[in-house]
Amino acid sequence: MEPTKSELEILQVLWQHGPSTVRFVNDTLNEEKRAVQYSSTLKLMQIMAEKGILVRDESQMKHVYSPAEAEDKTKKVLLDRFVDAMYQGSASSLVMQLFGSKSTSKEELDEIKEFLKKLDQ
Repeated sequence: MEPTKSELEILQVLWQHGPSTVRFVNDTLNEEKRAVQYSSTLKLMQIMAEKGILVRDESQMKHVYSPAEAEDKTKKVLLDRFVDAMYQGSASSLVMQLFGSKSTSKEELDEIKEFLKKLDQ
């Protein structure tokens, strides 16, 4: 099941900070993203747990949530779907589009070159 934009924001907080309470996720979203009501964050995280996107640890008084899947696995699935839908499955078309429409720093280019060298080995 593909997470919504709001669900991805919650996942990003959990991937960055590890298992967290609703209060921590809500406070982080308010600091880093946008104003969100605690009750909205709570309801969305409960729905995400029902969908199997999050796992809820109820062993303590404050429930702690964590992602059901690893960050890299989730991103790979979403990226594969995106490339299939937008670029007919062509990763090279996606890369060419990225380089054509976004300025890339020398450091980023060096990082990409290093990554490509490792793929060739």
